[in-house]
This record gives sequence, C-alpha cells and structure tokens, in this order.
Amino acid sequence: MPSRTSGAEGGPGNRARSNPGTAPRSDPYIMGAGNRSAIGTLVERTTRFVILIHVPTGRPTAEVMRDGITDALGALAPHLRRTLTWDQGKELALHHQITANTGTRVYFCDAHSPWQRGSNENTNGLLRDYFPKGTDLSTISPEELQRVADELNDRPRKTLGWARPADLITDVAVRTA
Repeated sequence: MPSRTSGAEGGPGNRARSNPGTAPRSDPYIMGAGNRSAIGTLVERTTRFVILIHVPTGRPTAEVMRDGITDALGALAPHLRRTLTWDQGKELALHHQITANTGTRVYFCDAHSPWQRGSNENTNGLLRDYFPKGTDLSTISPEELQRVADELNDRPRKTLGWARPADLITDVAVRTA
C-alpha cells in the first residue's frame, strides 16, 4: 500500500491514550461465518467510545470501508477525529481519500504489534458476546449495530474508573471543543 504511515511514527505525545481524538486504533473488523461477512469497528482510545460500521457487501472492500469510515468519522466533531490507526490490510487502500474527506490522518499498526491496537482487540472480544463466531454478520442491520454500540458505550468500564464511554465522549467533546 503506497504512502502508509506507521502508527509508531506519531510519537508518544501525538499517540498518547490521554490525548482525545488520537483514536480510533483499530483491528478493522470482526469477521462472520466463513469470512463472508464483517462489521467494521472503531474505538476512541481515551474514552473507549465504540463506533460500529455496517459492511453491506459482506466483505470489507476498500470502497466500503472508505465510505463507512468517512460517514462514521464525519459524525464526530473534528477534534475527536484527528487520527485513525488501522491494522495492515488492503481494505484501507483508499486511506488518502478518508483523510481528504474527513481531515483525519491515517496511520497503520506495525506488523506483528498487537499492543498497538489493544483497546480495539478488547472491544472486538466484547462484540463476540453479541455476535458469536460463526454468525452471518450480513444479516445484522445498521440499526442493530447502533443498538449494540449504544449498549457498549453505556457500559461502565473498570479501566475508566467505572465511567461510561458515552458520558466521557460527551465530556471530551465539550471540554476540548
């Protein structure tokens, strides 16, 4: 993939978890039955706020992911979508278009570096409570995905001192606007 920027290149000050909007570090999706369906996942690193991306084509193609990510990030205030760190893969081949459409700089996790996407790996595990392995994810509607995201965002998290991501994202949006 041409012109990819390593997630390690952002520097500790730019990539720190305490810096709102440096988010979503993402293992791009969870896969469904037979790897024929998917749900895209984004997790804001400071608040753990979850955004789920409907993949209507079943497979997360570059065009589908560009459109889904652009729509998802476009719904956030600009200061909450400064960067996106994504797993390596051809589904983000159109990352320059995401940056052009949203102003969000896109970085890529280094190969064999799962610690660069720990928040998202944890969230993807939580999603398996709702969508067990083997589920045909193509049958899940955007409304159902939003319901699940809302439930996860309203769930107190130990790592957040038992705060809820939905409350924290609201606080960060107001405080950093």
